[in-house]
Amino acid sequence: MSEPDGDTEYTTDYEVGQDNVEWFGLDIHNPVFFLSAGLVLVFAITSLVFPQATGFALQASRTWTLETFDWLFALTPPLILLFCLALAFSPLGKIRLGGPDAKPEFSIPSWIAMLFAAGVGIGFMFYGSAEPLAYYSDWFGTPLNVEADSEQARKLAFSATLFHWGVAPWGVYAVVGLALGFFAYNKGLPLTIRSAFYPILGDRVWGFWGHVIDTFAVISTVFGLATTIGIGAAQASSGIGFLTGVKVSVGLQTVLIAAITGLAVISVLRGLDGGVKLLSDINMTIAVILMLFVFIAGPTLAIVSGLGENFLAYLKDTPGLTNWFGREDTAWFHDWTIFYWAWWISWSPFVGMFIARISKGRTVREYFSVVLLAPVAICVLWFTTFGETAIQQYEAGQGELGDGMTTAALTLFHMLDSLPFSIITSCAAIFLLVVFIVTSADSGALVIDSITSGGKTDSPVPQRVFWACMLGVTASMLLYGGGRDTLNSLQAGTITAALPFTSILLASCISLFLGMRHEHKMMKDLKEVDA
Repeated sequence: MSEPDGDTEYTTDYEVGQDNVEWFGLDIHNPVFFLSAGLVLVFAITSLVFPQATGFALQASRTWTLETFDWLFALTPPLILLFCLALAFSPLGKIRLGGPDAKPEFSIPSWIAMLFAAGVGIGFMFYGSAEPLAYYSDWFGTPLNVEADSEQARKLAFSATLFHWGVAPWGVYAVVGLALGFFAYNKGLPLTIRSAFYPILGDRVWGFWGHVIDTFAVISTVFGLATTIGIGAAQASSGIGFLTGVKVSVGLQTVLIAAITGLAVISVLRGLDGGVKLLSDINMTIAVILMLFVFIAGPTLAIVSGLGENFLAYLKDTPGLTNWFGREDTAWFHDWTIFYWAWWISWSPFVGMFIARISKGRTVREYFSVVLLAPVAICVLWFTTFGETAIQQYEAGQGELGDGMTTAALTLFHMLDSLPFSIITSCAAIFLLVVFIVTSADSGALVIDSITSGGKTDSPVPQRVFWACMLGVTASMLLYGGGRDTLNSLQAGTITAALPFTSILLASCISLFLGMRHEHKMMKDLKEVDA
């Protein structure tokens, strides 16, 4: 396994977009675009024509994947997190994305806002109240089979939630973002997933194996994003139904997805600064206001005391929650933890490339400090605020939650209904969900388009519009194929699509280390010459 030579970039004759074809005003990579778009369209058509068969196939695939490869999903996030920490604390942490003179394009607040909106915004809204309450009340199993409604269940409710949303998933995002940003900005390679494998494959990365890597990345991203869009649409439609009395159905969710896709297209047309950045700043502001309202109107003292307690419980319970040997809570482990790990892995090409696009100019150490720690701090604040409020209402027999959870999608609205100004806050929550979905679809289309245009960042706008529409179509088909059991259908699609990309993700860590070691050696040689 040798490394390429070169002074400021890896030596290659490849030019960005050299394999592209111009077709009806588009500038698309051959064959990645056609393979990816074709597979997505085949899935959409099959789901439409044979919805029951599609749903059955997804569930069968999910069952086989979980029974055979749960160990691989369980190992991947902690291994990657250890790798990230090793890079950050090593001399390689001094490397700056874009070179020694590169300057950041965005302020740290805007940077964090875009990380939050693109990375976890929809999930925070859907699971903020539902997940801690579900684990505490045994809505669908309890972590490590603890007794429901007990003090131990309360602690594990928060530590398991923070385990799923804390530093481990952000390690997955961070390593993909660093690999993409490093090879693009420091080595002069195209901003696409295959570039991260240049130290291992050399110029072969522009051929067959590179096409395979990029195609898997696109499919994984499409299903990961479609799951998120589907979950967000399910919750938004549940909120609309709760406020208006309109019957919630897959048809309503599909109409909502279509409307949101239209908004995403408008956002795409406005570009990164006028679209994703603007929406992210708006969403971050409204999300903070909503969280502060719940903090003040809810059980404030319990929330304040819970912040430290929940964080410490998270640190204490992480080893037990990570272990997959001899667990008695296999169903819970598969349906929650493994689903989350698959979701993060399937999202990692999208979030990773988006992070790379907005992180130029940061040192590796600064990059990890913000990408790993800032979302975790927000995670502790958010889930403690919403989770403590929901659990307190459940324990006190207050409102709808006093009788226990009905569906995860309605839990947030049931919680808000027991607080003052419930109509206003519920409308704000629906607005947040819609804008989060738009932001994810816009930034996702931007990322997928970059991969399917051979790494170009200035490809024709209609290509991004196409992928924004494909995300909406795939989300609708997952919901349609799932029938009543939409959440399981979304989970099945995510877990199935994430499996092949998991091995690609692990291999990229090796390649990234080789590339960064090459860069560090080059920096040392330059210092010796200057001295």
